[in-house]
Amino acid sequence: MTEVIDPNARIADLVGLLYVLTNIFNGKTDLYKLEKEMEVDLDDLMPIVYTAVNLGFVTLDSGDINVTEKGREFARAGIKKRKEMIRDSIKNMEPFITSLNMKKFTIQELMEELVKKNIYQYNSPSGYHDLEVILIEWGIYSGLLKKEEDYFIINMVKSGKA
Repeated sequence: MTEVIDPNARIADLVGLLYVLTNIFNGKTDLYKLEKEMEVDLDDLMPIVYTAVNLGFVTLDSGDINVTEKGREFARAGIKKRKEMIRDSIKNMEPFITSLNMKKFTIQELMEELVKKNIYQYNSPSGYHDLEVILIEWGIYSGLLKKEEDYFIINMVKSGKA
């Protein structure tokens, strides 16, 4: 099954998650202790936890969350390195796998391609907006995408290889 960036996962949440895990819990804790420390409901925490797992920054095992070496590197890195790590990691997740294949697309065109691939996470009343936020927050932030008018375009210059 292809992994998908959760519509409720944000980069700021990823940074906060890795910061708390690394600096307060020395890289490993129980999910419920993490939930209490971060002062969020488990339902609000899980989208970024699952996304962090899929990106390779943390692992989950029997209710424990552990920072991987990649996650530790991300937590220590400067902004440029963090963007590069996110860019390299999201290339293996939807909606960016499909984005890379399309090279230039509107949100509607991308949504249609995702549905053809049986990816329905963005097929909801807020799906168009959710997908746009993911493309901007993860894709443009990392340098993988750029936006020109209504089109998102793979950014060949910054991403090196697409």
